[in-house]
Order: sequence, then C-alpha cells, then structure tokens
Amino acid sequence: MADSAHPIEVTVNGERREAVVLGRQLLVHWLRDSLGLKGTHIGCDSGNCGACTVICDGKAIKSCMQLAVQADGAEIETVESLSEPLGPPDALQASFTRHHALQCGYCTPGMLMSATALLRSCETPPGQDEIRRGLKGNVCRCTGYVNIVRAVQDVAGTLPDGHDPLAHDRPSGARSGQSPRTGGTAPGSAA
Repeated sequence: MADSAHPIEVTVNGERREAVVLGRQLLVHWLRDSLGLKGTHIGCDSGNCGACTVICDGKAIKSCMQLAVQADGAEIETVESLSEPLGPPDALQASFTRHHALQCGYCTPGMLMSATALLRSCETPPGQDEIRRGLKGNVCRCTGYVNIVRAVQDVAGTLPDGHDPLAHDRPSGARSGQSPRTGGTAPGSAA
C-alpha cells in the first residue's frame, strides 16, 4: 500500500514553510531531514526521553510522537529559535552553561525547549518543585537534574540567595567574577 502525500503549511522558527509530507512521516524527521534543523534530537522514538521536544503552538511536545501532517497550520519552535547561529546564547542557554547543567548535551535541546515552554506558561516564577514537574518528561543520564533545575531557577529568579554556581570552581580566597584558574577577571565579568 502506497503512503499518501499531504500538503502542509507550518511556521517553523518564525518562517512560513510549505511542504508535501508522507502521511507516516514523524515531525522530528521532517524537522531534521527535510528542514535540516538537527538541534532536535532523536532519542527513543517512543516519547519517553524528551530529546525531541519542540514547542508547538506554545506547548512543549515530543516531536517523535506527532506526525508532520498533524502540524499543518501550527507554529513550531525548535532549539535553533532560542538564539542566532553565531550570536550570543539566550538567558536560559547561558544559565545552563553557568550552572554546569549539561554534560554530554544530548538531552539539552529538549530540556531547553521544555524549560522555555514552562517559563512562558507560568503566571508567577516557578519554584523548584514546579520546574521538576515541568521537566519530568525529559530524561538526562548525566547530570542528575540538580544543576538543570538550578539553571531554570536562576532564569526564573527563584534560585535561593547566596547560591554561586562557580563557587566550587574558584580557588579559596578568589572573589566572584574572578577567573577560577588565574584569579583575574573572568570573561564577561565586570572589572
């Protein structure tokens, strides 16, 4: 039996796209293979890991669980939408770096998209428990989630006072804003 082709119109990262997709093509494969947006990762193909999370019409979804044809008329945001290719990272990406919230990085695009959707949807800044619930559909095998939650809390403004993500990297006696290795001013710090 031949797979039928369907025309779709989708806004992806602010750009209107028209395509003809096979009825069985998953959204994740269309984004990666047809549009070249490789930041959306394929992890499990069963909706369990969250590596393929994108934002569809304002909600975090697992793109391995949705057919491309189902996205007709939708607005999709992938991790590539968070910052320009050679530009500075957005606040959440920078916070992930600052808080050491990634190791191998495979889950990071999905985590960033889930966290972005969470932060946008909350009427009040989310605390640790709400962030954990918002990320529960994303699996990370490297970090243990503590630093991921801290990174999101930092952007949300709910990180407890006095938490210094670089404290364990600085030699004793070095002040915040100093390079952990040289004691001089760290890049991006006020002198």
